[in-house]
Formats: sequence, structure tokens, C-alpha cells
Amino acid sequence: MSEKEMSLTYDKLVSLESVDGGPCLSIYQETHRSHPDNQQDPIRFRNSVKQLKLSLLEKYPDANMHDSLKALEALGDDFDFWAHTWEGLAILCGQDRFEIFRLQRPVADLIVVGDSFHLNPLRRYLQSVDRFQILCLSINKIQLFEGNRNTLDEIVPQPAVPITIASALGSELSEPEKSVSSHAGTGHGTIATHHGYSDKQNEIDIDTQKYFRAVDTAVLEHHSRPTKLPLILACLPEHHKHFRKISDNHYLLAEGLDIDPFSLSVPELRERAWLLFEPGYAAQLKSLADDFLAAKAKGLASDDLVQVEQAAADGRVQTLLIEADRLDEEFGSESLENLAEIVAKMGGKVQIIPAATMPGQTGLAATYRYGQA
Repeated sequence: MSEKEMSLTYDKLVSLESVDGGPCLSIYQETHRSHPDNQQDPIRFRNSVKQLKLSLLEKYPDANMHDSLKALEALGDDFDFWAHTWEGLAILCGQDRFEIFRLQRPVADLIVVGDSFHLNPLRRYLQSVDRFQILCLSINKIQLFEGNRNTLDEIVPQPAVPITIASALGSELSEPEKSVSSHAGTGHGTIATHHGYSDKQNEIDIDTQKYFRAVDTAVLEHHSRPTKLPLILACLPEHHKHFRKISDNHYLLAEGLDIDPFSLSVPELRERAWLLFEPGYAAQLKSLADDFLAAKAKGLASDDLVQVEQAAADGRVQTLLIEADRLDEEFGSESLENLAEIVAKMGGKVQIIPAATMPGQTGLAATYRYGQA
């Protein structure tokens, strides 16, 4: 991961929303994971940078953005970066910011130069309800993944997250456990029998409990809470009980994967995770639709764009549902994205959902905190 590359979180979005005063440069581009499709990605990006420079010169002729433009040009020639892209890319540059976000969904190619960053594509990405994270856990190490129905990628834990038991406990780690860690190989969660192990079983159990607690605390603070994503625990059956006993992470799903996650390929892990996640996902979609219909019967909901826009401006929208397919349409997508921005800024919740579960035919549905005065 590039040192400028960031994890997309709600806090990060709020930080970007607070930027007021240009020039703010926003670049979005659909990208590709594999050859030969990804060969055109850096070429298209370099063309976008050329267009952006012209737009910048026209709108802000006196702005000093030399360092940002130089960094963009260097990124266009970074072979390693373009060899590891996902489905979408967002790059935001300001006077003192240069941030990169890889996205697991395609985005429309777009260049915006203005007094603030163009954030609708990032906001939409965060508001999709089919995303989740996976914590792969053994007594020696962890891995974190993020994905949805179609894709799963390993994510780099934040620096404060201990990825091994040795990094979590340091000098407090018992000597037998140090031996196990250093000879653990793949770290699949099994402990080899060796001399002195039985005498130190209690110490090792205490070490494991400390490690699980450190992992739980750090993952909650640095990943679950910032992203607000459901967390699937994947580990051997005997570790589920111990981890859940100490866990304070309310994003952790009640059901997990009772497997050795380190023995699976990424596609196998994604498939098993989606099979576990899908029933709850379907239930959530049904609940959102049912809540809208019940509220509408009481006069506390609408699927009329004009009415919802007025309610959003008044701060009355509690939950806004938007049909994903409508956001992909050229006609009407901008008004829906602007509406979502207003609702979010007024403290409402926005959810992007599939057409099959969308109540009504207008592409949006909003429930209100209270009726019109």
C-alpha cells in the first residue's frame, strides 16, 4: 500500500467534507485488476492528469499546486501501483492533502476542480449495505479482509493493530509461547507438542487471552468503528468461544466461520463468508423495506423526490433508501446523489440497496423523524 493510500472511513469522509477553499482536485477512474485490461489504466490516468492541469489553469490560474501535480505525474508512471489496482480509484489533492483510495466497485471516470472535493462516489461506496470485514484469527497471528458478494481483498491493519502474538505481548510473552510463535509456520492455530509445554499450559492460555483481547480492542477502534462494517470471525472452533467471551466489538456477527481460515484461498474464504453473511443481509433489506411501508402508512415516509428533497432540507429524513441501479443512470443520478449528501449532512442514514428489494418504483424511499409541521 502506498504511504499516501488511505482506508476509506466515515471519519475520513467527514474530514474531507470539512475542506472549504480550493483548489481541490478530485480524480475518479474505473480500474482493472488483471492483464491485459489494466494496461490501459495508467494511460487513461495520465490523460486525466493532462485534462486536470488545463482545468486547474482555467479556474485557478494563480494557484501553486506544483507539488500535487508532480505527485500525480509520478503516480502515472508508477508501474507497481498500477499492477495492484482494484475496480475503482479515487485520488483527492488539495494544498496540503494527497489521498488515494482503492475501491472494490467501479466508478465513472471523472475530473473535478473546485473549492471543495467531489465526494459523492465515496459517499455512495460507504453507503452500500453488502460490505463486510473478516477477521482471520489463530493463536499466533491475524489477517483482515474486506469485501462483498463479488470480491474480497486483504487489507493492511492499522499500525496499532497487533498482527502477531509476539507484537502484542512483547516481553510479557511466555518462553514456550515464543518457541511456538517462532516455529508456527503458517500459524494455523495449532500448537506443536514440545518439551515443557504441559508445564506452561496455564501461561500459554493466559497469553492467548491477552492476545485475543488486544486484537479485539485494536480491531474495534481502528477498523470496525471507523468503517461501521459487520465483522465475521474466522477461526478454529475452539478459539471462537474464547474470543467471543472477551470481545466488546458490537460489529462482530453472532455467527462466524468455524474453520482454519489460513488454509483457504481468498476465493474460498469469500464464498464461505458470503454464504454466512447473505441471510442477515437479506433480512436487513427486508426490514428496511418493511419499516418504510409501515412509516408510509402513518404519513411518516415518502417515495416522491420533491417531497423527500423538502424533508431533507428541513432535516426530517431519518433513513433514505436509494436504488443502486438509479445511481448508474445518467438521468437522475445527480439529483439522488445530491439528496444523499444533504441527508447525510443533516444526520440521516443513507442506504444503497438493490432494485429487487426497493419499495416503490421511484428509486428512492425516505422515512421521517417526524411529520410536516
